[in-house]
Amino acid sequence: MRFDNAIVQTRWTSPLGPMVLAATPRGLAGAWFEGQRHEPDHSAWPAAPDHPTLRAAAAQLAEYFAGQRQHFDLPLDMSGGTAFQQAVWRALTQSAPGSTTRYGALAAQLGQPTAVRAVGAAVGRNPVSVIVPCHRVLGADGSLTGYAGGLPRKQALLDLEGAASARLL
Repeated sequence: MRFDNAIVQTRWTSPLGPMVLAATPRGLAGAWFEGQRHEPDHSAWPAAPDHPTLRAAAAQLAEYFAGQRQHFDLPLDMSGGTAFQQAVWRALTQSAPGSTTRYGALAAQLGQPTAVRAVGAAVGRNPVSVIVPCHRVLGADGSLTGYAGGLPRKQALLDLEGAASARLL
């Protein structure tokens, strides 16, 4: 992924562990659980805890984890991904809280029903965890599969949203 040179970051502690939030002048560009797969090297990004987008993201995430928010209202900057990745991430933002979908259904929704693996790869590289709800995507049989932040976090997010009973095996 490519990130804007003007990117800034802050750290926020969620109930599921510390997160790194990142923003550009265009919007929220990242929300990663520390140590998750595909987390970029953000060591050179300046800290900006008072950045308005980062403050808004932290506040909305706190409301979400407290069960007081179901939808996020934040500008997003997902320009670091390919056109295909961006299309997948935009499609993810259309899923309703408490709902789930399958990788194949997401591929079909994008008009590319044979691109299931490519959709899975794009979902896995989602730079804006929780806010762009990649945790709502399940395997073809409805099982929990792949989550860059770890399957226990995926299960916790689905439980928080009251999603149908996908379970860790």
